[in-house]
Amino acid sequence: MRILIINGSPHKGNTWYLTEKVKDQIESLDNTVKFEEIHLSELNIPFCTGCSVCFRKGHIFCPHNQYIQPIMDKIADCDGVIFAVSCFQGAVPALTKNFTDHLAFLLHRPRYFDKKALIISTTGGVSANSVTQSLANTLPGWGFNKCYQLPIVALSWNDYKPTEKHKKKAYKISKAFYMDLKSKKLHSPKIGVLIPFNLFQAMCEEYAPGAEYATQDGVFWKKYVGMRYAPEIPLPIHKRAIGRIIYQIGKYLSPKMIVTYKK
Repeated sequence: MRILIINGSPHKGNTWYLTEKVKDQIESLDNTVKFEEIHLSELNIPFCTGCSVCFRKGHIFCPHNQYIQPIMDKIADCDGVIFAVSCFQGAVPALTKNFTDHLAFLLHRPRYFDKKALIISTTGGVSANSVTQSLANTLPGWGFNKCYQLPIVALSWNDYKPTEKHKKKAYKISKAFYMDLKSKKLHSPKIGVLIPFNLFQAMCEEYAPGAEYATQDGVFWKKYVGMRYAPEIPLPIHKRAIGRIIYQIGKYLSPKMIVTYKK
C-alpha cells in the first residue's frame, strides 16, 4: 500500500506534528505501508494566473505544468492521499489554494475515481473543520471516492501536545482510512457528485472539436457517453435514474449556457 502525504502548509507546525502521529498510527497497523511526502513549500509553484488554458486546451499546456504534472502522477500512482492543511483565518493556506487552483480543471474532467483521502487540519482556536470540509467538498469533484476528515482544535501555536481525546480521535479516523484503503472497496458517489459528472457530459457536445468555442471538455467526455458515472464505481439503479435526469437537464440547458473565451 502506498500513501502520499501532501503538506500544504508553509511550515511544519501543529498540523504536521499531528500528521506524523497519524503516520505512526497507520504504521502500527501495517508496517509495510510506504509513505511519500510532498511539501508544497519546497516546490515554488508559481501562482495560478487564471489563464483558462487548462480548460480550453488541456492541462498539459498550463505554463506551470512542469510543477503540477509530477504531483498529479504521484496521486495517480498511490492508493490514498493524506492532505496536511493548516487553518489560516478559517481557510486553507495560500500554498494549498494555489495548488488546488492549478487543478480546477479536474472539476470539469475528473479522474481519481479510485482514490481516497484523509484531510488533517489543526487550529489554535476555531475553523479547522471549515478547512477540512472545504477540501472535502473539492476532492470528490476531482473524482476522489471517499474523504475522511480530522479537524483538531489544538489551542496552541506550534507547541501542540495531543490530549488523550485527540489521540483517540486521530487513531479512530486514521484506522478507518487505512481499513478502507486495505479493503479496496469503492463507494457509490453522492448525488452532489453525480450532478457535475452528468451535466458536463451532456454539455460537452457544445465544446466538441469544430464548435465555435471548442474546449478539451468536448474531447474528454466522449469516453463516458451513456455512462452515469465512472464505470468502475458501483452505482445503484436509483442513482442511475437520477443521473439520467440530470443528463437530460444538461442537454436542455447546454445550448443556452455556452461559456465563451477570448480567441
